[in-house]
Amino acid sequence: MTKNNGSKQTEQLISLRDLHKDYHTAAGPFPALKGIDLSVDRGEFLTVIGKSGAGKSTMINVITGIDSPTSGEIVIDGAPIHAMTEDQVARWRGDNMGVVFQFFQLLPSLNLIENITLAMDFRNSYPLKERKERALHLLEQVGIAEHAYKTPSKISGGQQQRVAIARALANDPQLILADEPTGNLDSRTAAGILDLFEQLVDQGKTLLLVTHDEDIASRATRTITIANGRIVNGHVDGN
Repeated sequence: MTKNNGSKQTEQLISLRDLHKDYHTAAGPFPALKGIDLSVDRGEFLTVIGKSGAGKSTMINVITGIDSPTSGEIVIDGAPIHAMTEDQVARWRGDNMGVVFQFFQLLPSLNLIENITLAMDFRNSYPLKERKERALHLLEQVGIAEHAYKTPSKISGGQQQRVAIARALANDPQLILADEPTGNLDSRTAAGILDLFEQLVDQGKTLLLVTHDEDIASRATRTITIANGRIVNGHVDGN
């Protein structure tokens, strides 16, 4: 299992080169990404902003391997994601990425601890006897350990998002990707989630966050804007 061991053999973590993504529609091909070039360094907090339909979520889905590019290269920590099979990407993602979605995607029949340990079960990433303890530690880290044995329906939306973040951290990923993670939250709860993200970056994680909210973007170390499938501002070389 590939892990970031803290050494900085290279500063660059993500490299996207001439990335294209076309969707086939009844009206013909729709180009969602039109030649994205982007580098992200280790330890960056990068936000991606743009209007609805600009290509932000498509870019995240392609980086995570949830969707595949039409052409171009995706290299993360030396791993050529674009050249992997679907199964290879899924295994690599489970070991190296944490993904946070806008709608939480917690399993309703499992309690909070079980939702987190399930991610460890899939990758067999920690000894079985340590998984519950780690899940509790992560719930403490996100500030809701007292709800550990509740099911998602028994806690608020903001608390569910914190569980989703804890789940994303379950396998100690070096990279966290979040697609509109505060889109369904009130401003006070959203601010708390952003505080948590900043703490994770302080701990050495790399964070890529998609948002349409420029106030949220102002808290990042770097921001890029996507419009019509292209990066239209921001430094693309990671410097």
